[in-house]
Amino acid sequence: MAIKAQLFSTCLSERFFPGTLERLVTLLERLGVVVDYPESQTCCGQPQYNSGFRNDARDMARQWLKVFASLEGYIVSPSASCVHMVRNKYPDLFPPDTPEYRRALDVAERTFEFIEFLTRVLKVTDVGARFPHKVTYHASCHLLRELNLREELKQLLMAVRDLELIPLSGEEVCCGFGGIFSVVYPEVSRTMVQAKVEDIMATGAEVVVAGDAGCLMNIAGGLKKAGSSIKVMHVVDVLASNGGVQ
Repeated sequence: MAIKAQLFSTCLSERFFPGTLERLVTLLERLGVVVDYPESQTCCGQPQYNSGFRNDARDMARQWLKVFASLEGYIVSPSASCVHMVRNKYPDLFPPDTPEYRRALDVAERTFEFIEFLTRVLKVTDVGARFPHKVTYHASCHLLRELNLREELKQLLMAVRDLELIPLSGEEVCCGFGGIFSVVYPEVSRTMVQAKVEDIMATGAEVVVAGDAGCLMNIAGGLKKAGSSIKVMHVVDVLASNGGVQ
């Protein structure tokens, strides 16, 4: 029986990385997963929740649950921060013993970040990709600290043919994006991304890879400001290189 998955696209990925979403679907389909895209999905409400507007976040969560709770299969997203919101924060938004609370618990069990889905659900660590470049890796905070995925993404990268993975000093140090953190504390955020960019440039890598759109955008801006030619890529795009699964 085929595994079913619903694509939770997330706001930043949908608007700034649509090609990455397409490649994510292609990779999953090559691994035998039947992927659907709920067109009526909305923002999960994380920005409102993190800003302290719990009522607004609850309203958005209610709509998100209305869309996804009625659908079968796993829910897969390329963003650890959005998965963290659905999995760990949604149940806290609703009173226990309410239908919404039960729906929140149900989707929390079925929602996975893409790398987590590959390695822990599908048990895949090699997708057959080839990427002949020097690569370094930045660990996004939510992937690392909230979903406890420390080695899985690197395992996938190390299985990519002709890819040279170069260790990054401060790999697990925040890049300074932090969603609204970078808006509320721009000076601190700028200092943090400058330090991250210096570490990346010191590796001699051609590409820096991460698993969250916010980190990618922040690091890309920092590299551009520094005049660096290092490319910034989502791990999905590397895994899809050269056709992904052969």
